[in-house]
Amino acid sequence: MMQHLATALGGVLAGLALAVPLLWQRQRALTKALWAATHDDITGLPNRRLFLTHLRAALADNTPAGVVLLDLNNFKTVNDTLGHEAGNDLLDQVGRRLASLPGPVLAARLSGDEFALLVTDDREATAVAANAAWQVIAAHSIRVVNADLHVTASVGYTHTHTHQPNIGTRQMLSQADSAMYEAKVTTGRVREYLPHRTATVRSRDRQRH
Repeated sequence: MMQHLATALGGVLAGLALAVPLLWQRQRALTKALWAATHDDITGLPNRRLFLTHLRAALADNTPAGVVLLDLNNFKTVNDTLGHEAGNDLLDQVGRRLASLPGPVLAARLSGDEFALLVTDDREATAVAANAAWQVIAAHSIRVVNADLHVTASVGYTHTHTHQPNIGTRQMLSQADSAMYEAKVTTGRVREYLPHRTATVRSRDRQRH
């Protein structure tokens, strides 16, 4: 009987020895797939999907939240003159600089050369983050391939404190986008969404979801 028990136990152990690596591989593949679905493959930052998930959660909890949108000025020129590899390198390095910003700030790449910050703090902190984002990009040149690029960005932001309750993700993104566009056609730096001022500026027609 002991021999049969030992044989059975040996079979179970052998089965586990085969099953554990297989389960580990499946778990690893699932983790990799989940990461790819929620992160940008060039910068490694959260993508639009994950950014919106965090923004919806903040709004649902009535957490003070600011949205900062920015895009790089003359990014198309970099791609056209230096190539897409240089453009991707520039995006990666900009993403690293934005990810280094202090405070409760989530940096994300939404699409193309457009990045976003979710600031789960008050209006003042959002303004600080918006200006810091501009500064961290423009303060020092960025080395790509065989060129040193002096890059600037147009930055717009909005905050839940400024507006009525129950504001949604679409509206916040639209407001930040309007402010960003105003920055691009005026100062080229940082603008806050203010209805009496920004409402007169044409917002770009973009798909937000």
